[in-house]
Order: sequence, then structure tokens, then C-alpha cells
Amino acid sequence: MKRDLELIVLSDVHLGTVGCHARELVEYLEEVNPKTVVLNGDFIDAWNFRKYYWPDSHMKVVKTIISMLAEGTQIIYLTGNHDEVLRKVSGLELGQFRLKDSLDLELGGDKVWIFHGDIFDITMKHSKWIAKLGGQGYDLLILFNKLVNTILRLFGQPKISLSKRVKDSVKKAVNFVDDYEMTAMDLAIDEGYDIVICGHIHKPKIRTYNNQQGQVRYMNSGDWVENLTALEYDGTSWTLYQHPNVVGKRIEQTTVEPSKAASLTESTS
Repeated sequence: MKRDLELIVLSDVHLGTVGCHARELVEYLEEVNPKTVVLNGDFIDAWNFRKYYWPDSHMKVVKTIISMLAEGTQIIYLTGNHDEVLRKVSGLELGQFRLKDSLDLELGGDKVWIFHGDIFDITMKHSKWIAKLGGQGYDLLILFNKLVNTILRLFGQPKISLSKRVKDSVKKAVNFVDDYEMTAMDLAIDEGYDIVICGHIHKPKIRTYNNQQGQVRYMNSGDWVENLTALEYDGTSWTLYQHPNVVGKRIEQTTVEPSKAASLTESTS
């Protein structure tokens, strides 16, 4: 029995790379029946896309999304840095499919702002080649991680996530995440939003933040490389979903009740 949902938000799927957990994503999509799906950036990884690496599982993700579209689900594709080439055709609308750079929603009286978030990444703004080089190194780490986990499985040991361990142990990476979240939240408050939803940093989270100007709820939908997460809105509350096949420490399950009654309409602003 599929779970009926008003809205789900997915980000950083990175189709076309070895790190993408496409099979798990298809399993998840086959469990839910959302009215709207927001693909919040880096759905397809154009940076690291290789013609020789596009397995059937990645194509099945695309086919599943197309099937949902054909059955009446609204698909809103928001561009990220790894699929930035699509920003050239931002504004495209084909039936229930829409391509945008950001999304404003009125959700039960709350102003909701959804965007990928690479605009806050200084390496993207000033040294894109460094970011791309880092992405290639990340792919090599994922490949090495698969080899390590194969060996661990032979010895009956649990799998590990090297990329998570590296990120969590590097102080600069931790500080970057903190700065990123603060920037997004402060800007959302300045712009008068009640909820801000981002991706980009592969750090799923739901939190409430206050400053002298006001309050905002910050949400990050995570990714399908390390965390296998999605944000779900069921018409009453927000929940951070995580697929059971995730490697390593699981996130804390968080549910947030909306501040006002539920209805979903796109802002005309």
C-alpha cells in the first residue's frame, strides 16, 4: 500500500555517478504516492557524467519519475550546480513538468522557499574548477569505499561510509556546513519566509532558528549518495525519511508540525 503524501523533496541524487543509490531510490518512489515531487538540484550529475556509466538502475529512476508524471504527479525540477546546464532553459513547462531555479510555495499560510543552495558555496562562485576537481576525487573515494565494503562483507563485518567519516572529521567541512545553514536561515528571515528548504551539502536536517529579526524553519533534504533521505509533507507535518539500507549512523528521525492549516499553492511572486 503506497503512502499518500502532498509533497516530497529529493536532492543530490547524482544520477550518472557510481555513488548514486538508484535501486534504493526506486524502492522509495514505489512506496509513496505524492501529489508533487520537487527534485531540488543535482538530480543528474552533468559534471561527472560518462557515457559508459549509465546502468539500468539509473534509467529505472528516470522511468519511474516519468511514470509518476504520466499518472498526474506534478514534477518540479529545480536546478543545482551539477546540472547547472539546465539553467539555460529554466522556466520550461511541459504539462505537469516544470523546470525552475527556485520555488516559492504558500503552504497552509506559511511562505516556503525551496532552492538547491549552491549560491552560498564560495568555491562554486569563485573557483568552480576546484569544486569539480573535488567531485572527481569524491567519486574515487566512493569506488574505493565499495572495494573496502566488499572485503568487509567477506569477513562478516558491517559496511562503513568513508566519505561520511572524512567529512565529519574535517573541521573546515563542519564549519562550512554551519556557515551554509546560518546564511540560508538569515536570508530566509530577511526575505520574510517561514520555511527554507535546501540541498547541496548532503546533510539532512530539520531545525528551527531564531535571530533578532524573526524565526524560520530550516530543512535540508540530504542526498541519495550517503544518507538516502527525503523530506515528506503529508498535509499535516514534515518528516525526514531515511531508507533502511543506509550505511553507517542513521539520522535522528524528525517530524515538525506546521504552524498553520495545510494547503499547497504556488506563490505568484
